[in-house]
Amino acid sequence: MPQQSPLDLPEGDPFGPHNLPYGVYTKTGEERRRIGVRLGAHVLDAGAAATALGSAHAGPLSAPSLNPLLAAGRPVWSEVRAELASWVTDPAHRATVEPLFTPLDEVTLHLPYEVADYVDFYASEHHATNVGRIFRPDGEPLTPNWKHLPIGYHGRSGTIVVSGTEVVRPSGQRKAPTDPAPVFGPSVKLDIEAEVGFVVGTPSEHGRPVPLGSFEDHVFGLFLLNDWSARDLQAWEYVPLGPFLGKSFATSVSAWVTPLEALDAARTAPPARDFPLLPYLDDADARPGGFDLRITVQINGQEVAAPPFATMYWTAAQQLAHMTVNGASLRTGDVYGSGTVSGPETDQRGSLLELTWNGRDAIELTDGKRTFLEDGDTVTLTAWAPGPDGTRIGLGEVSGRIAPAV
Repeated sequence: MPQQSPLDLPEGDPFGPHNLPYGVYTKTGEERRRIGVRLGAHVLDAGAAATALGSAHAGPLSAPSLNPLLAAGRPVWSEVRAELASWVTDPAHRATVEPLFTPLDEVTLHLPYEVADYVDFYASEHHATNVGRIFRPDGEPLTPNWKHLPIGYHGRSGTIVVSGTEVVRPSGQRKAPTDPAPVFGPSVKLDIEAEVGFVVGTPSEHGRPVPLGSFEDHVFGLFLLNDWSARDLQAWEYVPLGPFLGKSFATSVSAWVTPLEALDAARTAPPARDFPLLPYLDDADARPGGFDLRITVQINGQEVAAPPFATMYWTAAQQLAHMTVNGASLRTGDVYGSGTVSGPETDQRGSLLELTWNGRDAIELTDGKRTFLEDGDTVTLTAWAPGPDGTRIGLGEVSGRIAPAV
């Protein structure tokens, strides 16, 4: 029986020609990194295809990372996407591109871009409210500034790792409220944060803010992100300056970047705002800035939550505008995270801090109860979004296994 062509996909495949996410891979036994485009369970050597078909964009597609393509800007991104769609759907190109596919199980995926800066936000009203109720049970759950600006912090770009990388349990100082003094040791409240990340392509000039309407001129695409968090380290260190060692040990990102253009059908308006926004954040007359992404959180293969990204109060465009309103510049490869995605229901909470109410209520797994992560646990985030004509757009998963502290 002849082997099925990688161009002939099962009906409804979420990684069909309507998707075409980008990644970087090496073939088994080779060291050369190539830009790949996923189609079903295969990856297309984008540089080889561009060269063979005489594309004017063969240069950036033949690079060992996505950065040259990211820096090329929106018109080039659109042209390349149109070419790729033609290459994998037009029968005239079939004989040329078919041999340039490799099965996913025969490649190693790498971090697809060189990360410049990293910022993480706190944009889910449901998450922020839950956290406030946990730590300030007798006060207002939201801080006074929360509905006036997207709160964020600068993270550590050098510890952003690709999906599949082991996460070593961090050690540091921790002090419970009843302890007389801090102690040093491995975190005992290791947590996840189910998030969506965005990667910047086109840089901006230092001193010039990026307005809401320029979001799509600068942001290339999005991906799933897990902002691992050591809650006990964080609780002791974060007053008064915010997250530091409790966050900086690792942030996992998907190996696949979904272009914004692939998500046109998933655009949605954010929840209604009950506070007036300052002009630079006011998106009332802008294109809908939310994305209808359906995220699933699994621990050791068992689903524990399904956070809906459509409920996020602050959009990625607003986050970009706020991040640059003081004149801070963008660089190619900048990454920013949405903040933990949580919905209004108990099973839509995107962190164990919320799911277990800071360890009070254990969750049941087939291999035992959990309040926070144990060594050997594997956390996997997956997601899909509505696509054109009733299709689904799959997002590349992000997964990581917890290794013991060193």
